[in-house]
Amino acid sequence: MKRNTRDTEDSARRIGRRAFVVGAAQLGIVGALGFRMKAMQVEQADHFRLLAEENRINIRLLPPARGLIFDLKGLPIAANEQNYRVVMVREDAGDVGEVLERLTKIVPLDPENLARAMDEMSRRSPFVPVTIADRLTWEDVARVNINAPALPGISAEVGLSRIYPWGADMGHVVGYVGPVSDYDLSRIDDQDPLLQIPKFQIGKTGAENKLERQLRGTAGTKRIEVNAIGRVMRELDRKEGASGADVQLTVDARLQSYVQARLEGQSAGAVVLDLENGDLRAVASAPTFDPNQFVRGISSKNWRELNENIYRPLAAKAVQGTYPPGSTFKMVTALAALEDGKVTPEETIRCKGWVEVYGTRFHCWKRAGHGNINLHESMKQSCDCYYYEISQRVGIDKIAEMARKMGLGIRHDLPLSAVASGLAPDKAWKKEVRGEDWRIGDTVNASIGQGYVLSSPLQLAVMAGRIATGREITPRLVRSIDGVEQPSGLGPDQGINENYLRRVRDSMSDVVNSSRGTAYRSRIVEASMKMAGKTGTSQVRRITAEERARGVTRNADLPWERRDHALFVSFAPVDNPKFAVAIIVEHGGGGSSIAAPIARDIMLQALYDGEPPLTAYPSNVRGRIREQQRKIRERIPPGSSGQDRA
Repeated sequence: MKRNTRDTEDSARRIGRRAFVVGAAQLGIVGALGFRMKAMQVEQADHFRLLAEENRINIRLLPPARGLIFDLKGLPIAANEQNYRVVMVREDAGDVGEVLERLTKIVPLDPENLARAMDEMSRRSPFVPVTIADRLTWEDVARVNINAPALPGISAEVGLSRIYPWGADMGHVVGYVGPVSDYDLSRIDDQDPLLQIPKFQIGKTGAENKLERQLRGTAGTKRIEVNAIGRVMRELDRKEGASGADVQLTVDARLQSYVQARLEGQSAGAVVLDLENGDLRAVASAPTFDPNQFVRGISSKNWRELNENIYRPLAAKAVQGTYPPGSTFKMVTALAALEDGKVTPEETIRCKGWVEVYGTRFHCWKRAGHGNINLHESMKQSCDCYYYEISQRVGIDKIAEMARKMGLGIRHDLPLSAVASGLAPDKAWKKEVRGEDWRIGDTVNASIGQGYVLSSPLQLAVMAGRIATGREITPRLVRSIDGVEQPSGLGPDQGINENYLRRVRDSMSDVVNSSRGTAYRSRIVEASMKMAGKTGTSQVRRITAEERARGVTRNADLPWERRDHALFVSFAPVDNPKFAVAIIVEHGGGGSSIAAPIARDIMLQALYDGEPPLTAYPSNVRGRIREQQRKIRERIPPGSSGQDRA
């Protein structure tokens, strides 16, 4: 059927309108797209450029160099050494198992360390680098770099690792570092991003731990370019962090090594205190441990040997151990009674070998007694009954007050692990802690450093130093931080009657230098170096009346753990005190026979700043001392910096 003209014109108009609508819509869409493209390409160009950049550029933290630790004379006792290691970024590796399998064919990997690294990767964010192996050789690193195309996500790095040149001699002082653990993160309130880096090392014990914030430094950053599969292509730029502060301690490394050598074979602790400034010249505990073992990863076998050893090599006995001070406490009791006016230096008290208090007998070490005896003779011969008597006159509260004035029963603030406060008990303490009233028998026991009284070798050295100088000496371990001198430990006069202090010093001098003194065999014969001191023997078991009746069992016939502790405190020279030395030998027996000779040798080493001449020793022991010095000399070669001892 033929369409007329009118229908054709209507159809054309409808098609035109539709074409216009469609064209307008298309034009609108193209316009919108163009506008959006303009916005994205021009106005938002920087934003999208950054997103693209982030897809191929990573920013990683750079651990700073840990601050060094030096001894009094500038010898390094905690240093850094280069450490080659291999790290993996999980999100860049793809198939982790396959990549690690390839890596094991290139460098030797310890299965235990590999399993630990896998566990760590599963717990960490996928972009965080995890150390797969460290302490590799340069040859190992070279092989990894050559095979880099086949090892996506793997990279070799050169870092720094801690090393302790003086090894075990400084173990308890410096401590050691180790990787940050979940336990560390849970107990410290520190937001430093460095702590999130796997295997980042922080101080675990000793000065390394207590001075962590000063030694750690601040992180640097580096920007690296990676390709589509995450392989590092190049380093774009690097901003180094700030190294940790260098710390100088007051400890003399060579003297410390001598003390450790002299304590060898004992379970003991010793402290050498400089009386001019409170500096700790030596803080030694035996047996000890090598901190390098912990940095490098101690084996289960070595850990068990240290942890299960009955002589407790991991315990810092010099500052952490607390023991009944025995007769070394008698100076405290004497000064308390003198200051309170309850006794005069000339007054004599009869010692018949025992004192009875409310039906209980307290015995003197000399079964037959010392007869009438005054302050000077009581200390020189270490009579117990004299102190039993004067302690009842003055009372425990005054004794405890004097003990704290002498540095006992308080915690000295030092950057060392587990510094003990000891115990200077009084009536209030027993009521609060034990819920019991104080008894006179408790006072009698405390008067000779038994019962509840506890002290560490550090505290006993401070006590000896305060008696020697009359000053409030405070022990100091850090000499300077980044060259800034730390406050001296020499405090003000303590306000104790100088006449009483002089009487006690004279008595301590005769303990060592009088033929009837308990430490006469351990005297220093060089007139300008003469030493004053006090022996101590503290019981760790109760001696029954039956045992006393048949004869007290000798220490040598008892199991080691039931023998008495041997103690000695001293200062020298008598006329111009420079050093105080305190020592305890656990279950060593008698203070005069075991502890005093060791303390004398240590004191001479400190006074002469090295090996003393044989003429400083009594003639009858010079042959033995010559052989002893030879053996120690072999252990510590003259002029050694300690670098060969790592």
